[in-house]
Amino acid sequence: MKIDLIIGSLRSGGAERVVSTLANHFVDTGHEVRLITFKDGDKYHLDNRIIRKKFHKNLPIFNFALFRALIYLFIFYWRKKNRPEIISAHIGLMGLPTIPIAKIYNLKIIVSEHINHLSTDLNLEKKILWNILYKYADAITILTKFDLAFFKEKNNNVHIIHNPNSFIPAKFIKINKEKNILAIGSLDRYQHKGFDNLLDIALEIKNVSPDWKFQIVGEGDVGRKFLEKKINKLKLNDTVFLLGYRSDVEELLRNSSIFILCSRFEGLPMALMEAASQGTACIAYDCISGPSDVIENGISGILVKDQDKKEMIQQLKHLINNKKFRKDLGVNSLSESAKFSIKKIGAQWESLFKSLLE
Repeated sequence: MKIDLIIGSLRSGGAERVVSTLANHFVDTGHEVRLITFKDGDKYHLDNRIIRKKFHKNLPIFNFALFRALIYLFIFYWRKKNRPEIISAHIGLMGLPTIPIAKIYNLKIIVSEHINHLSTDLNLEKKILWNILYKYADAITILTKFDLAFFKEKNNNVHIIHNPNSFIPAKFIKINKEKNILAIGSLDRYQHKGFDNLLDIALEIKNVSPDWKFQIVGEGDVGRKFLEKKINKLKLNDTVFLLGYRSDVEELLRNSSIFILCSRFEGLPMALMEAASQGTACIAYDCISGPSDVIENGISGILVKDQDKKEMIQQLKHLINNKKFRKDLGVNSLSESAKFSIKKIGAQWESLFKSLLE
């Protein structure tokens, strides 16, 4: 099967990691895979059998990214030999150029939503995509049940397919972990990821457990400046550390005692799934979608009432002071993470592909 995976870029991010993981899996299972992007910034490993198409250069007239994508794809697919059997488009507004192109060339098109619908600004582009173009897609994939009824109104063929975990599950859980509380996400999306509130939480923890440290993995110049300013203001320089982009996230998770998710909204949080797969005790705000699909409260992690900072601090203190509880949560989270294996999720994708082609 010839599959084109299309995404804006492969810069660091959960959806970008998902697409890379799917591309590697599909080529492993014998498919011909191309991965098409429109911006620089490859951060993830790709199998050398995957064909990369980088349409990154600005055009003389059409410099807006989505217009460039439309023009590049129209020209590329003009030749029949370049046409795939399936287009799988990911992130945000990528359906705007890909759905019309798929209809022009009679190609099957699947568009994937990577965040819940309430977390998206309903601007003109999104209204056009959801209310006009989505009915022409052959299928829509979403991450959780929360979005099912909403997108069923846009397209009859909607499938819930979870993100696959790209990490190999830990074979054992380290007994003596470092006294680290790890968070992961784009620094420029510090409000989305709740890193601004995380610093307030870190201050409270520092006052009672000064030997515990907070580490935040992620890039973003604007967000880094904001967070550094607040870290300095709260005198947290010896407690909170901004690690930037890291290629050793698996090791960081295995060595950290706690993973924390403070997001104000999510789709299906990749970082939380990855933490679970490494047997790390997880604590997360029970935001409108995502964390409750990964964590069974009190069994495989802790779910805190959405944005209840006081309860988050109390539960975090409980985790810090109870090593056995942390270990039990880690063991259970590792077991539960199997439902997000690439083998299982990949099979769901391949079943969808076959159903469309048949």
